[in-house]
Amino acid sequence: MPTTREYYEILGVSKDATDDQIKRAYRRLAMKYHPDRNPDADEAEAKFKECAAAYEVLSDRERRSTYDRFGHAGLRSTPGHDFNSMNVHDIFSMFEEIFGGSIGGRSRRGRSGGVPRGYDLETEVEVTLDEVYAGTSRDIEFTRLDICSVCSGDGAKPGTQPQLCTVCGGAGQVDQIGLGGMFRMRTTCPQCRGRGSVILQKCPECRGSGRMSVRRKLSVKIPRGIRDSQAVRVAEEGEPPPPEISPRGEGIRGDLHVLVRVSPHEQFEREGDHLLIAVPLAYSQAALGAELSIPTLDGTCTLRIPAGTQHGAIFRIPGKGLPNVRTQNRGDLAVITQIVVPRKLTDAQARLLEEFAKTEKVDVRVSNSSLWDKLKDAVSGN
Repeated sequence: MPTTREYYEILGVSKDATDDQIKRAYRRLAMKYHPDRNPDADEAEAKFKECAAAYEVLSDRERRSTYDRFGHAGLRSTPGHDFNSMNVHDIFSMFEEIFGGSIGGRSRRGRSGGVPRGYDLETEVEVTLDEVYAGTSRDIEFTRLDICSVCSGDGAKPGTQPQLCTVCGGAGQVDQIGLGGMFRMRTTCPQCRGRGSVILQKCPECRGSGRMSVRRKLSVKIPRGIRDSQAVRVAEEGEPPPPEISPRGEGIRGDLHVLVRVSPHEQFEREGDHLLIAVPLAYSQAALGAELSIPTLDGTCTLRIPAGTQHGAIFRIPGKGLPNVRTQNRGDLAVITQIVVPRKLTDAQARLLEEFAKTEKVDVRVSNSSLWDKLKDAVSGN
């Protein structure tokens, strides 16, 4: 697809993005710009094709490597799809294989048999680490396409009926023959766009699409122990099957996937179900041993530090981490000691440390007297 925009820019990802990040970004944009959701927006269809072209290259390791090295010019000599000439539904059909049988929850089963399934939807919520420990819920709002309440999904003005498509004869697909009849390819009918029927008088509410945008509100339970980037699936809160497969929405709705983002914590770092915390330790505590009060997500606990503890030592407190999202067994809390050297010492502290240094037979540089004191000593001959 000839374009001057970078493919990474189109999908909104960085050049070091992982395959999963690229797939997730494309899936979100494909659902956003799908022509069924934007029936009267030519710009959306163009963006839909643009996103498909970007994903087609960046999801292929060889082509991505070529693109990273030579840009668009490097791809011109590589055979590929001409997305400008393709029907948007053909693009979806091609990528259904990549997405393991569906893209955005769209079922590959339709006219060929089986139960049709609608699109999955995705939204995001942010939770704190304390909420991950205790569990929480979120009230979310999202927009989905639903069956038009005026025409019941067939797209026709009330009192009228869709007419059988004269191009495909109601099949929704047509055969194309190329290279002197050497091969045959079946594609979506360009006139009815897969429906098998043509709407002569469109429904005034949905303008013939059979679907209308609906604002949906619901409360979603976030389970204890959920990890960053995990998703909570809310069954059948997605969209009904697309109109070209099931005009009146018979079949199974897609799901809603609530992607959970965990915000950083001021004290704790997370490692799976375990937590890490850095605890400041005075030199005297490290040398002589001490009992420390350690903060946890459910209060405080006491940790005994043995004499001679070194900087960076790690102590584990079992069962003070986060609950596992499946078993609810809690991980551990790892306490990392950080010996803190005081920036300023009192005269008494300095004298004690000098005496201690003598027992260690090490040289120390002590400079507690002021410059004026040194001058007075020099003048007096001391």
